[in-house]
Amino acid sequence: MGTSLLLLLVFATLTYSSDARLQGCQPSGKIKGIKPPPGQCNPENDSDCCKQGKMYTTYKCSPPVTGNTKAVLTLNSFQKGGDGGGPSECDNQYHSDDTPVVALSTGWYSGGDRCLNYITVSANGKSVKAKVVDECDSTMGCDDEHDYQPPCPNNIVDASKAVWEALDIPEGDWGEYDITWSEA
Repeated sequence: MGTSLLLLLVFATLTYSSDARLQGCQPSGKIKGIKPPPGQCNPENDSDCCKQGKMYTTYKCSPPVTGNTKAVLTLNSFQKGGDGGGPSECDNQYHSDDTPVVALSTGWYSGGDRCLNYITVSANGKSVKAKVVDECDSTMGCDDEHDYQPPCPNNIVDASKAVWEALDIPEGDWGEYDITWSEA
């Protein structure tokens, strides 16, 4: 009886997790990559450049926000000339890499509702408050406006160098890192 109960519990958990995921966020489409014109994609911070003919998944949503939302931390430069492209959407400004700022995937960005608010990013037993200044666009990409980079996945907190440093993540691990975040 103990094994049957355990199997039932595992099945119920998997069913719930699957249903929760399905209700949370499904892909909205695909974008076909084009080759960036020479010098038009800034590969700083290991940023990807679109590849000719590759299909990229798009999302209009992100996973549900909880008090401890799982995400992937990526590295971005919000400075003029950095791999972030143009000025930040929230304030039409550039931001120093030494300031803790982030861009959120489209669903979490929520049409700008989180603009200039703070979130708490946590990893390695450390936390840092960072200001939301931009969207990491999950719906569009591979064009001039997006620095010829692919659309963002739907679970990204794209952060300045200051966020990575505050979380005490070794520089050799910078690029993509599993984190959690919450409203500050």
